[in-house]
Amino acid sequence: METETSIQDSELEARYDKYKGIIKNFTLMSDIFMRNVFKQRECLEYVLQVIMEKQDLYVIDQVIQKDYKNLQGRSAVMDCVARDSTGKQFDVEIQQDNEGASPKRARYHSGLMDMNTLNPGQDFEELPESYVIFITRDDILGYGLPIYHIDRQIKELNEAFQDEAHIIYVNSQIKNETKLGRLMHDFSCTNAKDMHNKVLADRVRYFKEDERGVAIMCREMEIMRNQAHEEGVEIGIKKGRMLQLIKQVCAKMQKFSSAEEIANDLVEQDVPLIQKIMDVAPNFGPDYNVDAIYKALNL
Repeated sequence: METETSIQDSELEARYDKYKGIIKNFTLMSDIFMRNVFKQRECLEYVLQVIMEKQDLYVIDQVIQKDYKNLQGRSAVMDCVARDSTGKQFDVEIQQDNEGASPKRARYHSGLMDMNTLNPGQDFEELPESYVIFITRDDILGYGLPIYHIDRQIKELNEAFQDEAHIIYVNSQIKNETKLGRLMHDFSCTNAKDMHNKVLADRVRYFKEDERGVAIMCREMEIMRNQAHEEGVEIGIKKGRMLQLIKQVCAKMQKFSSAEEIANDLVEQDVPLIQKIMDVAPNFGPDYNVDAIYKALNL
């Protein structure tokens, strides 16, 4: 009879076999794969050299999956944050969907970089020149160009504002024989032997063909699976609590006319939330379908 441990081991082995099949189809446009490839400084350095058209650009430090927070505590996880030998800062983002690379998202990333750069007491003039770079699956801006450089300007003078904050969009759809086009070709390859650049190809080959590299990828995918499960459980618990609150509020609406009264009776301090439930619930009376109310709340 199999023990619980042996069953768990066989299940893990089965998942790893599945992961290996998925890894074969990864490209540099795949978020989890890109992060591991770019942990090697030379890989990110080469990508920046091509995009910036600067062969003497040298990355002196980098952080993969950097979690930046604003003053309100909201955070954004940036794919690759790097600094070159001249002090310039770069945020390189790989985006598969249009929403993740919207202009306002780029603006937000640029602001977060600035906010998390200066230490207390430093002058604003010490802010380094910064670049937010989105490498996108589609042509997000839609003008058919391989690359877009966005900078603020003084409209009346048609001159640069000189704030040294730059945004760049790279369209991965254009894979021509320019250096940038060849790089975008490499970003779309599932097989290292089809890639142009040796530095990138060697790193891709390691994670796809070397037993040690494949094991690293499998472990990372297992971690992601476990995190997703934990987040799912947490979301389920929160939803359960919300469904219970909706049910209670609907019942109390027969007795109380205000959100404040219901909040006091339930010892629930979130009066605006209760008011929102009270505004939506009548649309689903008299039976008050709790699931339908929850969906309509769009929480």
